[in-house]
Amino acid sequence: MQTESLYDLSPILWLMAAGVLIALGPLVWVWRRNAGEGAARRLHALTVLTLFLTFDLTLFGAFTRLTDSGLGCPDWPGCYGNASPLGARHDIATAQAAQPTGPVTHGKAWVEMVHRYLATGVGVLIVVLAIATWVARRRQRLAPVSASQQRALSAWWPAATLVWVCLQGAFGAMTVTWKLYPAIVTLHLLGAIGLLALLCVQAVRYQQAAMQRMPAPLPGGLRTLLVATTGLLVLQIALGGWVSTNYAVLACTQFPTCQDSWWPAMNFAQGFEIWRHLGMTAEGVPIEFSALTAIHYVHRLMAYLVFVALGVLAWRLLRIDALRTQAKWLGALALLQLATGLGNVLLGWPLAAAVLHTGGAAALAVVLTWALCESRRATASASVTGGASQRRKLETA
Repeated sequence: MQTESLYDLSPILWLMAAGVLIALGPLVWVWRRNAGEGAARRLHALTVLTLFLTFDLTLFGAFTRLTDSGLGCPDWPGCYGNASPLGARHDIATAQAAQPTGPVTHGKAWVEMVHRYLATGVGVLIVVLAIATWVARRRQRLAPVSASQQRALSAWWPAATLVWVCLQGAFGAMTVTWKLYPAIVTLHLLGAIGLLALLCVQAVRYQQAAMQRMPAPLPGGLRTLLVATTGLLVLQIALGGWVSTNYAVLACTQFPTCQDSWWPAMNFAQGFEIWRHLGMTAEGVPIEFSALTAIHYVHRLMAYLVFVALGVLAWRLLRIDALRTQAKWLGALALLQLATGLGNVLLGWPLAAAVLHTGGAAALAVVLTWALCESRRATASASVTGGASQRRKLETA
């Protein structure tokens, strides 16, 4: 098995070249499609495309994890010190012969390396986005523009996204070299969600500047519900990542009960001991099945709360014209999460349902971020003005 260093940087130039080649196609497409447009329009298009590809990368990351391909190449950033599994075929064959169903096989190695190639391509796009925004911001000083365009072309958001994606890459490396440490894998998932949120914020800001559109004012209670639901979703995604990384999905194969009980035997202390190896306690003892049950059941109980919160939020946002699209997306995605969650439990964790469940959670995070960016808490004066406007409409009806 693996005897060389877990970090072998010799193939990194080849990986960077692969990332540039992957990113080149989207970059050429964006620049040609938006030729003659302003900088804000081009940056908006690039941001939206990067957001889309990052979402795809999140789905492929879930596929990598769910097919047990996370250690398909047990070193980083290459595969046994090579830029592709082709150069590592002898090492992979040796590992596969020793463990035919183990973590290292030819198929799993390719899945893992394709994920790394795609991640590098997204990283290149984010670097280009940061540089292009900085250049546009410098030109902006020579040709003054509106205040909304100045806010949209702020270089801070792309810079923060660049720092974030570098941290995400570090967690990706640690996922491999720390042998799927549950806390690291869960943080890697949360990092992907955070990256999607950062890109969504930038895309919305560019669009608002281009259309001269202000965020819609929301009553204080509704705005609080939106923020609270977003917080609940982030917590639920963390719990879902904890379920997946600990392989606790099949601890309960019934619904709505678990193991023929409404409150099965659960070991919360072991289940939520964060800093430990996969399948082990911090003392090196295998965790009990009741610990996996606790992990699963807490996620399930939290899902009830999040589903209700999303339903109430979607229903209330439907009354806001500016946020009706987001409300419809929230309702549809909540139903998708319910269906895929039940499918994972009752159908034995099928791969398609599991990947869709991760994708649904990521999409919910994007839509909630979108709604947050397109709204603001209404001030007292705005409420009075809105009330007067509504009364005038009623009087003329």
